[in-house]
Amino acid sequence: MNQTLSQLFCRKSVRVFEDTPIGPEERELILRAAAQAPTAGNQQLYTILDITDPELKKALAKSCDDQPFIQTAKLVLIFCADCQKWFDAFSAAGCQPRRPGAGDLLLAVDDALIAAQNAVTAAESLGIGSCYIGDIMEQCEFHRELLSLPEYVFPAAMVVFGYPTRQQQERTKPRRAAMEHIVHQNRYRRMDSAELEQMLSDRIGEREYADWISAFCTRKYNSDFAREMSRSVEVYLEAFRLENTPEK
Repeated sequence: MNQTLSQLFCRKSVRVFEDTPIGPEERELILRAAAQAPTAGNQQLYTILDITDPELKKALAKSCDDQPFIQTAKLVLIFCADCQKWFDAFSAAGCQPRRPGAGDLLLAVDDALIAAQNAVTAAESLGIGSCYIGDIMEQCEFHRELLSLPEYVFPAAMVVFGYPTRQQQERTKPRRAAMEHIVHQNRYRRMDSAELEQMLSDRIGEREYADWISAFCTRKYNSDFAREMSRSVEVYLEAFRLENTPEK
């Protein structure tokens, strides 16, 4: 296994960081690596917000499910799916563009997340840990105002970076599902209840499967934050539902 593959296999989320700054050279390499990511039509349908204001980091730590390690992270990047800049460029050039639609948004989300993963992989190669923060999609109204997001910009992911503590380095990475459950040959194969239980069996420890999955559903899927995330995404999507209406 080469070094790149080894780092991909070993990489895990880091939520406790050493009090060691990320130097300007490392910061620049992480950002430049993000910008080298594959992108649809070389449009780079994203904007990266580099959060350096301590008060802004504090507000994000609070709004993103009260996670203090966001505030102490040495690098905080928000990867925004950005349909605004091309729409503005087309409009300024007199192209009479249609309004961005749901397909444009999903393409931009793809671009943003590929760029984010490039940043994460680059950081890992430099010995810098990272953690994705999906909660940036929640509290739409607050985050729009906090980050000055226009209507065709969606915060697809936030990633925090820092040098991991020894405990974080030595912590066991959670196991992933077996490949036969993740890779389907040629067509989607819907799994029955027995196979789904088998797929998840490594995660339940000593608990009964029925108890574990019921608790997990309550804690994650049926949680207040999951409902808020869905509500917030619906609010963001409103702007993209007028895609066939030309700009006046």
